[in-house]
Amino acid sequence: MCVLVWVWVQVKSNPANYDAWFDYVRLSEEEGVLDTTRDVYERAIANVPPAAEKNLWRRYVYLWINYAVFEELVAKDAARTREVYDACLRLIPHSTFTFAKIWLLYAHFEIRQKDPKAARKVLGKALGMCPTEKLYKGYIELELQMREFDRCRTLYNKYLEFNPANCNTWTKYAELEAILGDVERARGIYELAVEQPLLDMPEVLWKAYIDFETELEEFDKARDLYERLLQKTQHVKVWIAYAEFEAAMEHDDMVAQTRHVYETGEKEVRKGGDKTQRLLLLESWRDFERDFGDEYRASVMPLSHSLCTLQRPISACVAFSIAWLLTEAGL
Repeated sequence: MCVLVWVWVQVKSNPANYDAWFDYVRLSEEEGVLDTTRDVYERAIANVPPAAEKNLWRRYVYLWINYAVFEELVAKDAARTREVYDACLRLIPHSTFTFAKIWLLYAHFEIRQKDPKAARKVLGKALGMCPTEKLYKGYIELELQMREFDRCRTLYNKYLEFNPANCNTWTKYAELEAILGDVERARGIYELAVEQPLLDMPEVLWKAYIDFETELEEFDKARDLYERLLQKTQHVKVWIAYAEFEAAMEHDDMVAQTRHVYETGEKEVRKGGDKTQRLLLLESWRDFERDFGDEYRASVMPLSHSLCTLQRPISACVAFSIAWLLTEAGL
């Protein structure tokens, strides 16, 4: 009783103290009187945040979520649960911000009521009013769980219209098609993706595309992708990945082709003037020659060995020394 009085004093003195309301609700639920608990919830949610700022609304919205969960799981009243979700969604200023969590919880509630049509209606309304990354991901995941793959395709298409720069979305879409056995469709998605003018993580997308072709043992296609990627960037990690790809091939020309990649990469990286990147490439080349090389080893090892024995992280002084060694070597 003393705790209940203390909590009551807290909410009375500061109605916007949502943590105190959570304590009040918990104590009420422990008493087990449904109408009393509902009354506490109703008094709690009546304290709407004073401004349309998302940080002010976070704890408040969780009061609504707990209310909905109470109606569904404790009171076992589906109709009242639906009313709680609807009332909360009417209150949130979606033109300013939204909470994807409550939309998704509402949809999953409808799924538990064995009404996927209602769930889709909820999420369709959400995407129409306030589309977000989390909403698209949650909706797609829901359709995947129901094995509605055509609907997943439609959602992925809309998702990519919403944000065509999202490499993770392109990759997930292509992976879905690959899982479903439609290789050409997956390849087409990857092709559309790599041609986008703006991508948030292009390195992730290109790697996924190359891995896709490699897993299919389409090695010539994977090799072509490396060549196309190198037309866009001369980053040393791409050259090293390309060389490692060639080194993994099982054919008589493996060593020669891998060396050709290293030689070409070394020339291109040298043109860029980044001596740290050259060091990384030479290290990788040295390791390859140790495993597979013979007459070429002598031409690569002396410089790379003297440089690669340096420990990382490379300090400013060591970086200067590397630059001096490369200059003195005439490279």
